[in-house]
Amino acid sequence: MSQQTTLHASDENSAAHAGERLGLACANPGTGTAPHSPTWSMSEKEKKYPGAGTYEDPYVVDWDLGDPENPFNWSDRRRWSITFQLAMATFTVSFCSSCYSGGMASMDRELHISQVVGILGVSLYVLGFGLGPLVFAPLGEMYGRRIVFIVTGSIFTLFHLGGALGHSAATILVTRALAGIFGSAPLTNAGGALSDMWTPRERGIASALYGTAPWMGPVLGPIVGGWISETHLGWRFSFWIMFIVSALNAVACICITPETFGPVLLRRRARRLTKASGGKVVYMSKYDVGRSQSISHILRRDMGRPFYFLATEPIVLLLAIYIAIAYATLYAFFAAYPLVFQERRHFSAGEGGLAFLGIGLGNVIGLSLAPAQNRLYWRAMDRNGGKTIPEARLYLPMLGGIILPISLFWFAWTSDPPVHWIVPVLAGTPFGLSCAIIMQGLTQYLMDTYSIYCASAIASTVVTRSVVAFVFPLISPALYGNLGDAWACSVFAFLALACTPVPFLFYRYGSWVRSKSKYALHDEALPVMTATPPARDDLEKKGGMPPATKAVD
Repeated sequence: MSQQTTLHASDENSAAHAGERLGLACANPGTGTAPHSPTWSMSEKEKKYPGAGTYEDPYVVDWDLGDPENPFNWSDRRRWSITFQLAMATFTVSFCSSCYSGGMASMDRELHISQVVGILGVSLYVLGFGLGPLVFAPLGEMYGRRIVFIVTGSIFTLFHLGGALGHSAATILVTRALAGIFGSAPLTNAGGALSDMWTPRERGIASALYGTAPWMGPVLGPIVGGWISETHLGWRFSFWIMFIVSALNAVACICITPETFGPVLLRRRARRLTKASGGKVVYMSKYDVGRSQSISHILRRDMGRPFYFLATEPIVLLLAIYIAIAYATLYAFFAAYPLVFQERRHFSAGEGGLAFLGIGLGNVIGLSLAPAQNRLYWRAMDRNGGKTIPEARLYLPMLGGIILPISLFWFAWTSDPPVHWIVPVLAGTPFGLSCAIIMQGLTQYLMDTYSIYCASAIASTVVTRSVVAFVFPLISPALYGNLGDAWACSVFAFLALACTPVPFLFYRYGSWVRSKSKYALHDEALPVMTATPPARDDLEKKGGMPPATKAVD
């Protein structure tokens, strides 16, 4: 099928309603719908949808102009509240991945396990990040993002009790792996939720928050875990901290984040209208027309799509490799930093955690550059007649591609004494900066390029980076032991150097590569955005809104 023939209702509804951000409304946190005033209920019943209202030809339910239930029409305040909650959810699961490492040495001694077995608690947790999205993304399509966030977040919280109360390495490692699986939902579904609410022109800052959170969590985790392990509370209290933070995040999700996925909201409206008619009149969401409603079909299709993208989409494959190397290098540092700072320089566990502050500072600087990237993107759109240009998201990733290997070589060749400890710590700043802007820019590029398929594209990168991040911490001790600090870190630097041309290549040839894909948006299908969303009256005078983006199933 061609790119313009079939409308797909996967959990990646992004630019399909890019022009539909009209009016302001506040949704009910529990359902994602607007409060039902008599006027709105009456308009629902009286509205004439296309179709005959029969099972063979149901009324096809679509968004109305200025529809207050459409997430694009929610108030900025509401959308920002949801965005911050989703960013905090992503931060929480990444924070819990590394908070464990701060007390790892104490745990190893108490449970009489080797360093490699202790590191498995990090690796298995991160591996879970790659397994969970394969199930949670299609479940989000079928039942909505909100219920997936709530259920997985609650189970994720409970699995931290395994570390807090467990007395064997097996208990801790199994619960860590399960916590990683159930904590993974925000890593992909949160990105889809942002594209449910923000148009490409608007979502620069929102995407930057989402893209930076997976890097800030691992930076703060070792600091908290390291200092806690040195107190009388011991390493187990780190798990109680994870439990408390995760529980607060689950409560915030319940109170703040409604359903945002447009196809699910329209499906609920169609069912509500059918029920209101006593079943005599049949309504169906426009996304469900001609599509299988079977959860088994959706699971088979969407679980395989990330791997299909990796095999057939050069953009997804190369960006997934690039993100995986940068992300896995950060997790390799969880094994490398204790060697460099605690063993070689005799830092305590708490002081060793503070060494990650250099990376954290770089992440903050990278996040602060998001407005600059936004302005560059807007200027490129203005030069292109208001059309979105995915390649305009790559300005900062190109800069990051140059800085990343430099920072790693800097750290590699200054990590050994007698070089002062502040020098390798400062090397973490350009590393954190480059990782932040690479992650932000490439995530936004995938969102713009794959539109309604962005969650599958992001899931491809999450699976790849999780598998690589599972391996890197396990091989780091042996690598540093056999090659020495300088050459061991140089291995990661050479890998980063090999990836440096990737954003430059797609900036130059990305449009051509997109034109060869049946999933990526082609230049002629890119949505047109104005500097500010049009008013409802203006659109009505012009006779309507831009058509929804369509893609293959």
